[in-house]
Amino acid sequence: MDTAAKHHIENEWAPKGDNVVVIDMAKKFTFELACQLLLNVTDSKQVAKFDNRFGNVIAGMMSVPIDFPGTSFNRAIKDANLIRKELLTLIKERKMAVQQKNDDSIIIRDLLSHLLVTPDEDGKLMNDVEIADKIVGQLIAGYDTASTTITFILEYLAEYPYFYNEIFKEQMEIAKSKEPGQSLNWMDIQKMRYTWHVACEAMRLAPPAPLAFKEALTDVTFAGFTIPKGWKTCWSVHSTHKNPAFFQNPEKFDPTRFEGDGPLPFTFVPFGGGPRMCPGKEYARLVILVFMHNLVTRFKWSKLIPNDKIIFKPVPFPEGGLPICLHPHKN
Repeated sequence: MDTAAKHHIENEWAPKGDNVVVIDMAKKFTFELACQLLLNVTDSKQVAKFDNRFGNVIAGMMSVPIDFPGTSFNRAIKDANLIRKELLTLIKERKMAVQQKNDDSIIIRDLLSHLLVTPDEDGKLMNDVEIADKIVGQLIAGYDTASTTITFILEYLAEYPYFYNEIFKEQMEIAKSKEPGQSLNWMDIQKMRYTWHVACEAMRLAPPAPLAFKEALTDVTFAGFTIPKGWKTCWSVHSTHKNPAFFQNPEKFDPTRFEGDGPLPFTFVPFGGGPRMCPGKEYARLVILVFMHNLVTRFKWSKLIPNDKIIFKPVPFPEGGLPICLHPHKN
């Protein structure tokens, strides 16, 4: 992951230094990384094809469900079928490659290979369709979340130089402790406490998953309203994070909210909460922190659109994509 971040910044960000559109570059990085880790797919053309189709699937998930040619819903269905077809072909090819090796020679480099050779508690392997569905679910879950958070971290750090400087000091201490060419390790990630506080505050103000759905298991009374058993509810992460009862001056960007014990349980919920908390939380944390380490230790940046409007589709992002100018460190 560290090597991938270095390579991406060197080849995609540095050459465009005077005009980097953050949302586009962040999505490119996070999706390419997901394809590599989940599927061991690194071919840029194949990744781009998946990327375009997943974009249509995500758009269709929040569209009016009218299956008519030309609608977002129709495009989503078509691209979802194409994605599944391509994944099934990839699964068959990988399965043949695995079967041609003996057990001692199999090297598990990605989630797909792991799913192919790992049985459940009854000793049964998943079939191809089940594996394809698992992969699609993981790719959809991670399509916008990490890239959106990275985008808003850069947005807020450009607006608040003090917080950038604090992150810079933290990341440079880690960088100076490494030998030339030595990659980040798990202990380095644990030292990035301030950087993660900044990321959490960015997710509080601009949650990458702004809403979620629940079904009432019993009759529930909330704020004077009764929600009958069996009703579906849509709860707003955005409103929860802006509740002044839990966050003083809720519109203010203040990473110190996460120092010490941090917010009260179930008041900060970018990954949900309880037993059904998003299983990708630690993966997202790794992606965000590794990327920020590699970017901050090389560049500072400034916004090219000072007051860009934030829009929701339904994930929040700057309307102009957050174009920035990179300023390389002198040393």
